[in-house]
Amino acid sequence: MTQDNLSVQKVSNPSDLEKVFAIRKKVFVEEQNCPPELEWEFEDESVHFMGSINDVPAGASRWRLTEKGFKLERFAVLKEFRGRGMGKALVQSVLDDLPTDADYIYLNAQLTAIGLYEKFGFVKEGPQFEEAGIQHFKMVLREKGL
Repeated sequence: MTQDNLSVQKVSNPSDLEKVFAIRKKVFVEEQNCPPELEWEFEDESVHFMGSINDVPAGASRWRLTEKGFKLERFAVLKEFRGRGMGKALVQSVLDDLPTDADYIYLNAQLTAIGLYEKFGFVKEGPQFEEAGIQHFKMVLREKGL
């Protein structure tokens, strides 16, 4: 079996953003039944990333500055590319892109993704909650540079 060629890049041009939004639509709106109006928000103030496997768009993510700190969001990997390291590559790329003085880094993790985020030093904070019909935990990064 040949090794997958994984890459993640920051994207801002319209054609790449369309690919990012298409990945998110497929994962969140179609697969997970999230309401589209909850999916499309804060796009202009976010820094977007697209992950590719063997030059095929496979995943997406973003970060943005909120009043609380730096929020990591919208991690999505297309079903046919899951289990190949794309989620991990996206998290690492987003963390690497944050400003060096980013002191409060957090995200809302779907239950199925908690283990991934824990590998990077995120810890659950507060009670489990529902967002867009899916159970989540808020997670905060406790140790940077893992």
